[in-house]
Amino acid sequence: MDFGVVLQTDPPASLVVERMRQAEVLGFTHGWTFDSCVLWQEPFVIYSRALAATERMRIGPMVTNPRTRDWTVTASLFATLNDMHGPRTVCGIGRGDSAVRVTGGKPTTLAELGEAMAVIKDLAEGREADLGGTPVRLPWVRDGHLPVWMGAYGPKALELAGRQADGFILQLADPYLTRWMVEHVRDAARRSGRDPGAVTVCVAAPAYVGDDLAHAREQCRWFGGMVGNHVADLVARYGETGGVPAPLTDYIKGREGYDYAHHGRAGNASTDFVPDEVVDRFCLLGPPAAHRDRLAELRDIGVDQFAVYAMHDAIDETLRAYGEQIIPALR
Repeated sequence: MDFGVVLQTDPPASLVVERMRQAEVLGFTHGWTFDSCVLWQEPFVIYSRALAATERMRIGPMVTNPRTRDWTVTASLFATLNDMHGPRTVCGIGRGDSAVRVTGGKPTTLAELGEAMAVIKDLAEGREADLGGTPVRLPWVRDGHLPVWMGAYGPKALELAGRQADGFILQLADPYLTRWMVEHVRDAARRSGRDPGAVTVCVAAPAYVGDDLAHAREQCRWFGGMVGNHVADLVARYGETGGVPAPLTDYIKGREGYDYAHHGRAGNASTDFVPDEVVDRFCLLGPPAAHRDRLAELRDIGVDQFAVYAMHDAIDETLRAYGEQIIPALR
């Protein structure tokens, strides 16, 4: 099982770079950041410094989207980083949440997302892509390599991930929901003639190591609100009984809106509707043994990587606990 760390690109950027460097020393193989350039600093600038400061760590966004960047720009960014530092980037991508909503936009359609994934991958790997009827190629790319991992929750998105993506990103760590979604992705891969085992599965969620569960819950409750944004879209699309498991949708009935000014931060008042039970299911909280037990269960389901959302008041302590007491047991 691999491990990643997910950071926000709050200033100073030097701290983001240093935490990724330290995470690699501790055994983390992947470094991720949010990609919402209004709320935080521009991540791709920071990726260049982070790649230079590390030796093996693979780095990318969790997640970018097809709306806020031209697809050719996204492809060129990844290809340039790979040319400078070796093939060490991963393109995490989804329909868009905070990056598009804070400027009044809406998430893309799945059809547009699928087209964008194909164009970005082809261009970054040196192949010609059809861009609205115009053939486009990055002529300077040689031996390009860019895994594209797609974030998904709903049935149609899971179908697209299994049919097309190199990896599947699930932003919650509930074993029941993970199993349901992984099975959907693998079934879709199988139906499309792909090897279902070739689709990398990455579960991403907050992890807080410590004995004070009440405090840990308050530090990570924001995550249920963030997931709730996507769940609200699913309920609007499919209805409350439209093929999406009730353990994913039931808890948002008390949701009254969301303030992106506090997105991804402890103390977000927009997440008061998230009950303790959901925090416990979606996140990894408690002493190291509790983390090891949950991660072993996720690994048995087929999870290839667990990415630690590190947005709370014990970032460095949690990463150190993972490096010393958790990662060695799961490798």
